[in-house]
Amino acid sequence: MYQFSGKLKSIAIGLIVIGLIGTVWSFMSAPKTIDEAKKIIAEQLSSHHGHGGGHGEATKEHHAESEHKTVEHKEDVHHKPEVSNESHNDEHKSDTHTDDHKNKDDHSKKDSTSHTKVVEQKENVLKDTTHASHESKNTHSEKVDTTAHHSSNGDHKQVSGDNHKDDSHAKAVADHHTNENHHADAGHHDDHHAEHVFHQMQNRPWSALYVSLLFFLGVTLLVFAFYAAQRVAQAGWSIVLFRVMEAITANLHYVSIAMLIFIIATAMHANHLFPWMAEGTFDPLSDNYDPIVDGKSWWMNLPGWTIRSIIYLAIWNIFRFIIRRKSIQQDNGDLKLHKNIYNICVGFIFLFMITESMMSWDWIMGIDPHWFSTLFGWYVLATFLVCALTLICLVTLYLRSKGQLPFVNDSHIHDLVKFMFGFSVFWTYLWFAQFMLIWYADMPEETTYYAQRFNEYKLPFIGMVALNFIFPVLLLINSDFKTIPWIIGIAGAFILVGHYVDLFVMVMPGTVGGQWGFGIGEISAFLLFAGVFIYATFTAFSKAATLPKGNPYLHESEIHHYYVIEHRGEENDHH
Repeated sequence: MYQFSGKLKSIAIGLIVIGLIGTVWSFMSAPKTIDEAKKIIAEQLSSHHGHGGGHGEATKEHHAESEHKTVEHKEDVHHKPEVSNESHNDEHKSDTHTDDHKNKDDHSKKDSTSHTKVVEQKENVLKDTTHASHESKNTHSEKVDTTAHHSSNGDHKQVSGDNHKDDSHAKAVADHHTNENHHADAGHHDDHHAEHVFHQMQNRPWSALYVSLLFFLGVTLLVFAFYAAQRVAQAGWSIVLFRVMEAITANLHYVSIAMLIFIIATAMHANHLFPWMAEGTFDPLSDNYDPIVDGKSWWMNLPGWTIRSIIYLAIWNIFRFIIRRKSIQQDNGDLKLHKNIYNICVGFIFLFMITESMMSWDWIMGIDPHWFSTLFGWYVLATFLVCALTLICLVTLYLRSKGQLPFVNDSHIHDLVKFMFGFSVFWTYLWFAQFMLIWYADMPEETTYYAQRFNEYKLPFIGMVALNFIFPVLLLINSDFKTIPWIIGIAGAFILVGHYVDLFVMVMPGTVGGQWGFGIGEISAFLLFAGVFIYATFTAFSKAATLPKGNPYLHESEIHHYYVIEHRGEENDHH
């Protein structure tokens, strides 16, 4: 029986402690108020380094535009009197010229009539009076007429000037109020943007913890599903690996407890990872009302989400507990237990296929509630399955190197690596099928999902395709490479990191937007659950025999051998 070494146990505990410290620090360092978020935004704008540059530049341009308009407003207010006076003078001259022209036309007609009358009067006066008396009257008449004419023009100019002053003043007041409204709108937009970024910054430690938690939960669950599939298929080659798989599935209990705590915290609105949980989303009278999400309220509601999540965890853990207990009991060779385990595994696989798809909708696709894909459940399944096979292979290689699995030969490793290779190609097929169909259809409600990831997460989005397909295929396509431990280790590292990034890209855009990164919070959360995984796996492996002695197919597994591959360092004479 295997004994959990003190050195490995110390490493596991150390990872847990370091992960806890880093995770707590990431929560403590998150901004607590919007003012703190504004300071961080200002620092980002001043530095705009790294991947946040694009988001920072966009925000910087927005603030620069607002400041530019503010300066223009101040200059307009400062120079308004001068501009008003100049425009008043120019317009006054123009109006005066126009009014003079009109007045001249009007007065020319009046003067023509007056002139005729005056001429007639002159003739009469010349006949009846003296020439001196005539000049006196004519002079007086002209003065009176001239005075009246100038008085009329002066009154018209004064009225026109007063009207122009009123119009200019009204225009200046209107412009001032328009600028004030613009600044009020700009200030409101800045506050709304700061609040939005504040929630994203608060979400980042939660998101980092959630990605690692979901990664190890999903991988452990798929190890259990693969184990159950081997039972149902009555496979003979994999029996010597059963106790390795059972040990890995022990981690399911630990991460399920963590997931349950997370579910309760989310239901109590301790985080904002799921936008549809925001207040007013389903209320038509609220400003936050979302008619698209409201149309999905029959499924996407908080009580239903919480209850379903607890049911998922309960089903998985109950089946794991029962099958593990019966598997150990089967060491006495009872065939009835073997048949009983077979039936239980059939029921588990049936429920697993349902709950896994629903889990992917609730826990991952629900982060982007407007988007959906009918392939998403299969895509998530492929992601976790490749990692599950990789972990089984790596743990098996480690235990075999310690002499704990004497009946595991290169043929078993070769089969495991073939599964790694095959499901890496399967994952790539699903990824391409989902991406290509959405890209080709070019429907806005679907393309927004990939547009955001390609614009804000271009490096991890493209990089994870290389990590999950190109490197594994190049390293594992050769049959001989499938039995070389160090090559398998490198390929396994690429696969695990690549699919962690894959899950990261699924979760982060909808929770933190442009405020993403691989910092202390992300690394600490991964180390935390990696330490839990190591502790749970090797503790469980040390509590049972390394071989399921009661399994009727054990001997077939012990002699499993491919003659077409090279078995390095093995004594294969008995084959």
